[in-house]
Amino acid sequence: MDEAIRGLRAVRHFRADPVSIPVVERIIDTARWTGSARNRQPWRFVAVTDSAVRGELSRLGGYAVHLAAAPLVLVLASRDNGFADTEFDMGRLTQSLCLAAAEQGLGSCPTTLYPAENVSRAAELLDLAPGWLPRHAIALGYPDPLPAGAPNAIPNGRLSVGELLTWK
Repeated sequence: MDEAIRGLRAVRHFRADPVSIPVVERIIDTARWTGSARNRQPWRFVAVTDSAVRGELSRLGGYAVHLAAAPLVLVLASRDNGFADTEFDMGRLTQSLCLAAAEQGLGSCPTTLYPAENVSRAAELLDLAPGWLPRHAIALGYPDPLPAGAPNAIPNGRLSVGELLTWK
């Protein structure tokens, strides 16, 4: 597991190859075992392959543009249940989904859909039942490496344990 977590990277460039239904179902089957507060499992998934819908979703968050080019967008809908821990559960689920996707040879990049009017628009696009909020999405696909010399605005590396951990 150590290597899986250390090796997980956000992928924003994908080959055009489609992601098969069995692969998506394996990812969901693995991630559905993620723990949640009181085992509420406050999540549902919508797999989006339609390019027009992916394009629309890519305009529903400040950092969602990469959703348009991904062959598959997995939208995570959370139950509008009033519990403060639902967002924490969704973060746990997102990490599980990204690790399960990597195990299947896929790259992934999560994003947040916001503000509230964009979440409402996404719910309309996806025809979600009332009470389900599509606040998160994950671009999935087979990684396409950046062209040589392409700029990367994201810093590399991690803070050290000493910078992050305090003992009392």
